[in-house]
Amino acid sequence: MFVNVIKNYRYVVALADKELIGKKFFEGKAQLDIKENFYKGEEKSREEVSEVLKNMKIEDATFNIVGDKSVALALENQIISEENIGKVQGVKFAMVFI
Repeated sequence: MFVNVIKNYRYVVALADKELIGKKFFEGKAQLDIKENFYKGEEKSREEVSEVLKNMKIEDATFNIVGDKSVALALENQIISEENIGKVQGVKFAMVFI
């Protein structure tokens, strides 16, 4: 997984499954664009990503999460809940503002 922590007026955490970086998905009017310049930060293990998620949850971050593995890990770490999850062409995503 790739995780990119961006500092604006608050932290934005972009998390994506490695194999989705640089791809676009369309379904009806919905579009999911996993841009490399936003999502491709550091490649990290599940354990490392879990630590980032836990730390950023404390920091009141915004989360943008794409892909089955990334969404599952965010669920495990209670960053998102099932109702936060959407799909475009079968690709899971979630956007959360804590």
